[in-house]
Amino acid sequence: MSTDSATSIRAFLAASRQQQTNFLAELVRVPSDNPPGDCAPHAARTAALLEALGLAVERHPVPAERVHAHGMVSVTDLVVRHRFGDGPVIALNAHGDVVPPGEGWTQDPYGAAIVDGWMVGRGAAVSKCDFATYAWALLALKSLTVTLAGTVELHLTYDEESGGELGPAWLLSERITQPDFVISAGFSYAVVNAHNGCLHLEVEVRGRSAHAARPFTGVDALAAATHILAALYRWRDGLAARVSAIPGIGAAQLTIGLIEGGINTNVVPDRVVFRLDRRMIPEENPAAVEAELRAVIAEAARAVANTGLAVRRILLAEPLRPVAGSAVLTAALCRHASAVMGETIVPSGVPLYTDARHYAARGIPTALYGAGPHTIEEANAHRADERLPLSDLAKATEVVALTLADLLGATGRA
Repeated sequence: MSTDSATSIRAFLAASRQQQTNFLAELVRVPSDNPPGDCAPHAARTAALLEALGLAVERHPVPAERVHAHGMVSVTDLVVRHRFGDGPVIALNAHGDVVPPGEGWTQDPYGAAIVDGWMVGRGAAVSKCDFATYAWALLALKSLTVTLAGTVELHLTYDEESGGELGPAWLLSERITQPDFVISAGFSYAVVNAHNGCLHLEVEVRGRSAHAARPFTGVDALAAATHILAALYRWRDGLAARVSAIPGIGAAQLTIGLIEGGINTNVVPDRVVFRLDRRMIPEENPAAVEAELRAVIAEAARAVANTGLAVRRILLAEPLRPVAGSAVLTAALCRHASAVMGETIVPSGVPLYTDARHYAARGIPTALYGAGPHTIEEANAHRADERLPLSDLAKATEVVALTLADLLGATGRA
């Protein structure tokens, strides 16, 4: 890529910075909480805003029965394609569904207030911001007067918070897209090429109800569940030794996140249900992880007489691992990110899971990079007062635009 092209990209982005900020604010102001997952209205607003920028938007509604089977209300995925010429197809993927706001906000979670240079609002950092990052990176390329070889696609999807099966996985399975490279939503100071996998299991323990005056006539499901939980917590201690060799990942984890059951205070509980989250490091085999965990639960349950047990898988998200061709993508991102962000950035992993895994599972080189501060804690991701430094939005957009220009082989004047 020529110096002139890089200068032109920077000038275009600087001139349209306020427009980009306003675009993001409009996205934050439209709720898209998942659950409940009624996200089609947000997609409609996003499509209208993108079309106002001169981009052609494809609307891909996911069939209602499939949406409802995944516990959501409505999903419309958006695809923008711009072909510059013959060459690779590079997709930029971000999700517009967000976790509900929760308590403790000092600003309106849908207000998009700007406080000391940070935009505050649910989705400002995860990951409505990258709708703006990727749209303006594409617009910057369109503004160039050079020959580019390839196609840029925006994949704006709406079920990352519930697994991504209705977003990237659906777009790929329906052959709506077949990209050669993918950049997926991330933060500005890390180029991520690996992340954890995740297993969610629901465990149901069944007993028999009885009056609290004669509890011995029943079977206490909560007592049985407590025994199983204690076994899981003891077993969890051993996970500290299962540490990934990939920087940034850390050790495998287990969390019991939900528990419910019982009938009334004066009744022996006949049913208790809890859900667990098992984070897998990339080196682990998901099938083996699930089998091991089910065995721990079953062994603990056998020690409690007269109880029933049912274990149901809720989610199995594969880890993200580098695939053939990933190094080309991560090298370009790291080179430009290091220059723009002012610090050395190398490929690393993160201890969470994302939609990026759906692309990598099909052998597509994939990396995470987008707008955000150094850590999810700084961004208050999934917490009250989620926020994004607008300076990082500008810088990340520049990095993505420069990377795209490199990969699409910007040469000469058209």
